[in-house]
Amino acid sequence: MVEGTLACDNPNDEDTVRSTRRNALRRRLLTWYDAARRDLPWRAPPGTTADPYRVWISEIMLQQTTVATATPYFHAFVARWPTVQALAAADVDEVLHAWQGLGYYARARNLHACAREVAARPSARFPDTVDTLRQLPGVGEYTAKAIAAIAFGRAATPVDGNVARVLSRLHGIAEGGSVGRRGVAAAADALADDDRPGDFAQALIELGATVCRPRSPFCGSCPWSRDCVAAAEGRPERYPAPSRRPARSTRHTVAWVVDDGRGALLLRRRPAKGLLGGMMEVPSTEWRPSEWPHAEAVAAAETIVGRLSWRPVAGDVRHTFTHFDLAARLWRATMRQSPVPWGMWHPADRLGDLALPTVTKKMIRHAIGAIPLTTTG
Repeated sequence: MVEGTLACDNPNDEDTVRSTRRNALRRRLLTWYDAARRDLPWRAPPGTTADPYRVWISEIMLQQTTVATATPYFHAFVARWPTVQALAAADVDEVLHAWQGLGYYARARNLHACAREVAARPSARFPDTVDTLRQLPGVGEYTAKAIAAIAFGRAATPVDGNVARVLSRLHGIAEGGSVGRRGVAAAADALADDDRPGDFAQALIELGATVCRPRSPFCGSCPWSRDCVAAAEGRPERYPAPSRRPARSTRHTVAWVVDDGRGALLLRRRPAKGLLGGMMEVPSTEWRPSEWPHAEAVAAAETIVGRLSWRPVAGDVRHTFTHFDLAARLWRATMRQSPVPWGMWHPADRLGDLALPTVTKKMIRHAIGAIPLTTTG
């Protein structure tokens, strides 16, 4: 039987058992964390107060991104924009450009919008409760709880994928979907406490990232192993229940790479909202489930770009997004440079100055060969 799960006839005794087990779990995890915590650039040294700005930047970057990937971006961001006021004063294109490679560009746009909102507050101070933090652009429940706990010492337990895995295994939560999520959320809330809430939140995340891994967890090194249902069963990888992934689909587009014959390319900005919002791209059709017939592609080209001497580029460009694949058929043309109301001309050897999504870089390279995609100074 797992330690601390004994049923009691007296409800008061049962509450005492739960409280004793909870306190023991917290104590053992914090003791483990004090010895095993990683030295991460956004983490305040032991005994010092965390900077809300650095905590916020790191939490936004770490969404859908590993620590190894986020670390150099974090260093670059706080060096370039050391305060929320500095980030708020930046142009959104600068932020998008600095974000290239982290993906999910809506995070960068929300980061900038959030910085402006915080900078406009008295003394440019972040709100310090979960509810008020959630009102900021791009700040959901997990991020609000993480900032509230780590930066402001609020009793909150943020639940990311690592935490959900740890708590599912600890309590043997085998259900998937909303039932499993509610069980994990209740388990997390039960562990929240005013005693070192920031350290506890980071310890729980750390445990999932370094010990209670998705595959081949190090149960022998886990401070919670003797309380863990999954460890007692000897099947930790059974938890949490796998989520059903929808079948991947393919979307199709036709893109036009237009140059002026003198080294400049015709580009346009994507709508602010939606996938890759606000970033620069070569003009293209909408992305749709079926291929574009030749006649439709010609009509779209003439409507969007103009009647030019189009020539097809052999081979499609394929790019993988989170939930679907994109297949792009490319055409090329040359036209005399003139003002374009919906776009802009930009030197091909200075494309590194712009926030270009990876798929656009692929298209340009495929159409015209190797080109510099780093800032030339």
